[in-house]
This record gives sequence, C-alpha cells and structure tokens, in this order.
Amino acid sequence: MTFRATNPTTGEFLYETAALSASERETLLARVAAAQPAWRRASLERRARFITALGAALRAHRESLAEALALEMGKPIVAARGEVDKCAGLCDIAPAMAATALADEIVLDDESASVRVRYDAMGNALAIMPWNFPYWQALRFTVPALLAGNGVLIKPAPSVPGPARLLDRCFDDARAAIANTDTPEAPCYIALFDIESLDDVIADARISGVTLTGSDRAGRHVAQVAGRHLKKVVLELGGSDPFVVLPSADVTRAATIAVLARTVNSGQSCVAAKRFIVCKPVYDEFLEKFCAGMRALVVGDPRDERTTVGPIATASVRDGLAAQVRTAISQGARAVLGGDLNGHAGFFFPPTVLVDIPAQSSAAFEELFGPVASVFRVRDADDALILANDSPYGLGASVWTRDAAEADRFAAALDVGMVFVNDMVVSDPRYPFGGIKQSGVGRELGLTGFREFTNVKTVRIRR
Repeated sequence: MTFRATNPTTGEFLYETAALSASERETLLARVAAAQPAWRRASLERRARFITALGAALRAHRESLAEALALEMGKPIVAARGEVDKCAGLCDIAPAMAATALADEIVLDDESASVRVRYDAMGNALAIMPWNFPYWQALRFTVPALLAGNGVLIKPAPSVPGPARLLDRCFDDARAAIANTDTPEAPCYIALFDIESLDDVIADARISGVTLTGSDRAGRHVAQVAGRHLKKVVLELGGSDPFVVLPSADVTRAATIAVLARTVNSGQSCVAAKRFIVCKPVYDEFLEKFCAGMRALVVGDPRDERTTVGPIATASVRDGLAAQVRTAISQGARAVLGGDLNGHAGFFFPPTVLVDIPAQSSAAFEELFGPVASVFRVRDADDALILANDSPYGLGASVWTRDAAEADRFAAALDVGMVFVNDMVVSDPRYPFGGIKQSGVGRELGLTGFREFTNVKTVRIRR
C-alpha cells in the first residue's frame, strides 16, 4: 500500500509515499512502548510543556500546514488556516482542562475510610484518522490522550501524506523546544501503517485502545477487532444531522447559518447539517433565502482566498456523491439548484439543493458528503421531531426556535449526542463531542474526552 497524494483541484497526481514495512512497524511500536512509561510517570505540568510547545510549533508552521491542506485535500485556504489555529488554541487550553478532568475525585472522607477515584493513563492508543480534518481530528484526540499520560500512534488517511508529514515535524519541533528540560520524550508518532496491518496493530499487546474517525462500516470492523482482544474503542462515525426550522424561528438568520452549516469544509464534515427539516409556515421563505445563499457561494481554487467551496477531496468521494444525487432524482427528488457535474477540471461538485424527497429515498437517510442539501417540508413541530429522529445516525442536531419551551422539548427528545439551538453544530475543546446509534460510541473533547482513555481507578483506604 502507498499513501498517494493527488491535487483535487486539478486531478493531477502529486507523489506517493510507501507505507511502513513490517520491520518499520515493529520499530515504531517498540518506540512508543518504550517511551510511554516515563511519560506516564512525569507530572502533568511536565507533560503540559510539550503541549504548549506543540501549539507554538503549529503557529510557526501555520502557512505551510494550511497550504498542504489546500493542495492535497482541497480545503479553502482561509478554512485551512482556521483549522491550524483551532489546533493551536486546543494546545493553549488543554493543560488547564486536564488538571480538572484528571484530578482525583473524592467520593468519601470520614472517620472510617477515604475513597477517591484516580484517572490514570491506560497505555498506548492507535488513532485511525480521516482526510477531512487531518490536523484537528488527530490532535483533538492526541492532546488529551498525551496529557493523561498515554502514548499515541496516529495513522493518517492515505490521501493526505503531506499534512501528516508536517504534523510529525511539529511533534519533532515541540520535542526539540523542550529538550533541555526534565520532560521525557513525548510518545506521539505518525504511523504510516497500511490498512492490511491495522488488525494486527490493534491486536498487539502494546496497544491498549483504538479510536477511529470515519465511516460506520470502518467503525464496525474496528470495533469487532478490538472487541475480540478486549480493547477500548472510541468511534466517531458518520452523521446525517437534522437542521430543524420551527415556525417561531428567525428565518433569515436560520437560512444564513444553514448555508455555512451545510458547506463547512465544502460539505465534507460529519457534523455538517445535511437534512433541513422546515415547518410549512416558514418553508417557502426559508427555501428562497437558503437557495440564494447557496447560489452565492464561490466555488473555485482553494488557494484563492475568495473561494468558499473547494473541490471534493478525492475522485471516489466525488463520484459517490454524484451517484447519490442521481439516485435521489431518479427516486423522485428535484434539484432546485445544482445537481449536475459542471465539467470542471478536478473533483468539484456544485452546491446543490434537493427538495420533494420521497420518504423512502436514499437521500432521506444516507449521509451526503459534499455541498448537497436535502430540504424537507413538514406540517408542524411534532412531524419535524419525528423526521429528525428517523435516521440511523445520531451525531448532532441544530434547532431553530424563539420559543424556550420548544427548545427544551427538542433538546430532550432528539436522539443525538449534541443539540445546538439557534446555532450550527461545531466541535469545541470545552465540551464533549460524539454521537449515538450508527454515529459511534464514546466522546472526544470536554472533561469526558480527557477521561475516555484512562483507567478509572477506585482507591479505598480504611482508617
């Protein structure tokens, strides 16, 4: 297997990098296993030095990191810089969050006994990462895992070897920046494992757990392999997030944010809004304003700062998206905007809005990974809630209402891991991120995320 970089803007092959050989794989596993015990014994303050240095390295290489995203996955350059900035910001706030999340929890302290809960390092984790947010997805797991005392091997997606190499350089720069301190080597390494070797890596005794961000199909396989070996898993999988517009909503603002929510990262985000469920009294107004916003998007070269929608990251993802749209139309849906490939060089797909989608159409429940919106008209809030929950996924949901009681009702009743009222769904280091049903298991970020890859250890001392 090779890690093969292609420019999605032009379709031009760039270069390829070989996956690790069996001996190189063993060397890397041995390296993380050797480094982790000293890292675990180091104080949180010492581990935090590396994280702070990593944030500085990310900022120092900001432009080259962003340019690599634009070149190899087509992320618009402004958004690419934003991804790097978000990672650096995580490094800024994560140490203080770790101090809270990993502190001993006092359960009992009386004349008979004391009981506390410790959050100790679990060991070493394999992180199987996607191509759509090569830095953020990797670091939102790696930073908390490292601060907890774990070692991490990061397996990047095959289509983005350049960003992976640059992230590895940032790790090296951070190690060099604190080399003269008493901080041990941070056990985090980029691992160019081939797909065929991953089952063996998960099974290896030196790996205590695995996290994957990817498709539900890949998640099932990883969960099965990890389960056979009783390994911890955190899975962040697909989403078909509802964006519910209720009659009391500020329709103008909802439509404006809906465009951004659907096309963030050119629509290639698990938490991008995908199913727009609009109540009949405001449907026409919302659709008109939403289509106007989608029509105004600038599709083009991701290196152009005016571009808001770049190409789809790979030919296979673009072709799959085009097939889904064709199928939806053949099943009765209408494209009121876009819908056809426009003959552009590269892997572009135009912003598209589908309406009149039959209930049994694939577009009613599949995840469309690109700038394609499915808009549904429903009678009222009750029907909106039923349709919103009628999905095999349960990642996030956005609800638009000016009625506080209605907001509380939807927050409680939606079968998802995250509900955002009058806002789009986003990830933020300060609160947990993750879903239910086929959207995965476990959480990243927030205090919960810091504890996912820890040994929750009860200590009782009798007096």
